[in-house]
Amino acid sequence: PSSPLQVLSVCSAVPVRVAEALAGAEGAWIKLRGLLGQERALSNMLQQHLQGAQHWADQLDPLLDQLTLTHTHLLYLRCLARIEDLSDSIQQFLMTSSVWEAAGALSQLAALDLGLRDSGCSHLCAFLRDTLQFWHRILRDRLASDFEEVLTQLHWPFISPPTSLEPPANAPELYSQLELLITQLLDDLVSEANQLPLQPGLPPAPPLPLPVQIMLQPLSKRFRYHFTGSRQTNTLSKPEWYLTQVLMWMGNHSAFMELKIQPILDRAGIKINARVELFRGLLSLALEKLSSDTRRLLFDDALFCHLVDEVLQFERELRGTQAYPPALPGALHVLLEHTVFQKWLTVERKLALEKVDALLTAEGAWSSQYRDIADVDELKVPDCAETFMTLLLVITDRYRLLPCPRSQLSFLALQRELVDDFRIRLTQVMKEESRNPLGQRYCAVLNAAHYTSTVLADWADNVFFLQLQQAAVAEGEEVLGQLGIAEAGRLASLEGSVFDGLLGLLERLRGDMLARLLDAIMRDIRDKAQPYCRDRWLSLPSQLDQATMSLSSSACPMMLCFRDHLLQLQQLLCLPLFQSCWQGLAERLDLFIYQEVILSNHFNEGGASQLQFDMTRNLFPLFGHYCKRPENYFKHVKEACLVLCLTVGSSLLLRDVLQQQVSADSRQPSAVAALNELGVFRLSPGDVLILLNLRTHWPGQ
Repeated sequence: PSSPLQVLSVCSAVPVRVAEALAGAEGAWIKLRGLLGQERALSNMLQQHLQGAQHWADQLDPLLDQLTLTHTHLLYLRCLARIEDLSDSIQQFLMTSSVWEAAGALSQLAALDLGLRDSGCSHLCAFLRDTLQFWHRILRDRLASDFEEVLTQLHWPFISPPTSLEPPANAPELYSQLELLITQLLDDLVSEANQLPLQPGLPPAPPLPLPVQIMLQPLSKRFRYHFTGSRQTNTLSKPEWYLTQVLMWMGNHSAFMELKIQPILDRAGIKINARVELFRGLLSLALEKLSSDTRRLLFDDALFCHLVDEVLQFERELRGTQAYPPALPGALHVLLEHTVFQKWLTVERKLALEKVDALLTAEGAWSSQYRDIADVDELKVPDCAETFMTLLLVITDRYRLLPCPRSQLSFLALQRELVDDFRIRLTQVMKEESRNPLGQRYCAVLNAAHYTSTVLADWADNVFFLQLQQAAVAEGEEVLGQLGIAEAGRLASLEGSVFDGLLGLLERLRGDMLARLLDAIMRDIRDKAQPYCRDRWLSLPSQLDQATMSLSSSACPMMLCFRDHLLQLQQLLCLPLFQSCWQGLAERLDLFIYQEVILSNHFNEGGASQLQFDMTRNLFPLFGHYCKRPENYFKHVKEACLVLCLTVGSSLLLRDVLQQQVSADSRQPSAVAALNELGVFRLSPGDVLILLNLRTHWPGQ
């Protein structure tokens, strides 16, 4: 705690500090009053001075305004004089053929125009711009005229192939002038943007260089002279006339552009392909004409189809022979305009269906045109199927060139529609011929379905259709129909193809027709096999009692029937179908003989030997022409004959083993091993026991 003396000293010091602060504040107030008085005095003096000077200011303002206006007029006149001087200079330079100096003066005039762009002197700016445009046009026309004169002396344009023309005597001098003029014409100050005509469906194209525009003029005049107006060469029915003319001009001028013009551009450091630029100009002439003609032909199917054919051929020539860059739009873009493209699809569908109607009703529709050539006619394709697939291939070749995947998918959808329509027609013919499935026409329908399926399967692995498959996943739902998640996934992973649905339907048709065919053959065989099924297998003589074994007389009709059918099928069906057919017949015949002949009868020793002889020496060899081991397709019959022909001792031992298994109610390995040792693999122990019970030659019997 503080002492009393410290408290007393602090209290005595406070009044002294307050007094000092008050004294300082009073002094500051006195100074402030003095400054305020001075400020009022100065303000009064300034006000009096301004009032006195206002009179002089009122007299000087008009003079200053007049001086500013005079200065502005002077600058205006100087600018006008500069324009006149530059204009006179340009005129003098042009009169003395000093083109480069005239271009320099024109450049200064352009710089002056750029500097006055934000000026408010609208009349001066308009006069300057008019002057600039006037001399620009004069200079350009002067250079163009000189350029045209040089081209004329070089025999431009080349209406006939340039190889037939003799070069002029002063060719080196002309080519020197040509290079100078091209360089001058390509100067930014001389050249001007001349946009190519816009065509429906085409993106805006960059303008052609001025030299190319000039070189194109005589060709454009000739084109419009021959292919517009009332000229006989201007006819809607002959689009090939002007398309061929454009291709001919491209071919005639290609070498000149590459050998003479391109080196000039390269030396000038200008990144332009002279040949391609000229081709762009020529192509624009054809596209303008095409666009006009196409709209006029929308209601004439025949002429429209002819136009499309010619455009497709023109595009092939343009991209192939003339090597027009694929990145640049060609003639096909005209056909992709919505109305024109829909018309193309409609006509393509209509004509395709008409062709399918015609080829299915033709006289030789169901016979192969190669039937008399054995080496060629392996597939035995009926003419209607081959013609139909050729039609699809032609459609593919037509739309393969289209630059838009979406348009290609539209044609792919049309092809799928046509294939499904053809499948339905095949089904209808199949149903009409189902009463005679062994007839030539029924087999021809089967060959047609197989051939169509085979070709589509090959197309599914084609690079072009694989690319369309990826496009279908990305944007094809509206074109190919709604794709399920599973189907879209399979298409994206390339596990499936765009033809999978059609291949499934064709395979179902093929399987159904094969089943009908086999059923018809088996019905015939069953009828012929009835005597063989009812043969007296119990009382046939033993093999030892016969000098030689021969085919059972009751089996002859069945064997002949089967042989005739095999030969008939071999002649009517293609090899893959015939293989499937005889293998299916072998499988059915194996079960038929096993069930209807073997399991339905009892056999003595002679009957078992005769059955084995009939099968191994007569039936099986019928298939020896088509495979090396035909008995492998008759496993039931082969193993049954083996069991029936066992010696008595082996049969007794085998029966005991099998009966023990049955009594034990379990599958003993010893029983299966015993059967395998005998060569029995297909028949179960129970089946073998049944066969053993069909034997009648047991001891004591």
